[in-house]
Amino acid sequence: MGNRTLCLLKPDCIESGLIGAVIQHLENDGFKIYSAKMVYMTREVAEEFYSVHKGESFFVDLVNFMVSGRSFAMVLERENAVEKLREVIGATDPKEAKEGTIRFKYAENKQNNIIHASDKEENAEREIRLFFSNKELIENGM
Repeated sequence: MGNRTLCLLKPDCIESGLIGAVIQHLENDGFKIYSAKMVYMTREVAEEFYSVHKGESFFVDLVNFMVSGRSFAMVLERENAVEKLREVIGATDPKEAKEGTIRFKYAENKQNNIIHASDKEENAEREIRLFFSNKELIENGM
């Protein structure tokens, strides 16, 4: 599992027409798309997805943002996928993101930051299963 992770292009990415640019960036950094689909997060799914932030001051705004439009969910593959994707997307706040990262290039602010990446392998597995069925993951034993 350590070679796969969840990547979610958020509603601001979709609205800005940046899906292609972000995917190109990811592919240029060695990621391969294992599975992908457009999703609309219900409030229930958004609250479960961001459950680690429940109780934080930004939780309600974050959930409202995520249910405001469609997202593009991808299972990405490459060696050390979780760690590498976190490097490629940059810091949560685009003002703190390194030059050349996805958030540095495209994100507006800390909430509207274009992209989500799993932070740990166990979270990647949980998050992948939240959006993708076994059938969508093609191989047995994912």
